[in-house]
Amino acid sequence: VQLQASGGGLVQAGGSLKLSCAASGRSFSVYAWGWFRQTPGKERDFVAAISWSGDNTYYGDSVKGRFTISRDNAKNTMYLQMNILNPEDTAVYYCAAKTSVGALGGWLRYSVSYDWWGQGTLVTVSS
Repeated sequence: VQLQASGGGLVQAGGSLKLSCAASGRSFSVYAWGWFRQTPGKERDFVAAISWSGDNTYYGDSVKGRFTISRDNAKNTMYLQMNILNPEDTAVYYCAAKTSVGALGGWLRYSVSYDWWGQGTLVTVSS
């Protein structure tokens, strides 16, 4: 499975960006999707996750109410709409897909729950 993240860029504080993550490859089923972010010298932090059905979504405390995760199963694509961005949101954003069974729910907040990772897309928020 290959994941291709896109949509990063430079935006002013208060602005918006929408990230996309497209999955491709041989036959697979994505049980859940996730977004994480990382800044230099720090661990990869959980941002958001969504179940295959879309019925369950999870957000990190710092982005709750500002970011919205969604997915289009027909396109094997996931999205992250980011609003009211602030400089603390500056990071490389990584998308992830879980194709193995089990460890859903709250486990989706942990990077070890995912099987595949995209290459990352840089988001820079200027003050």
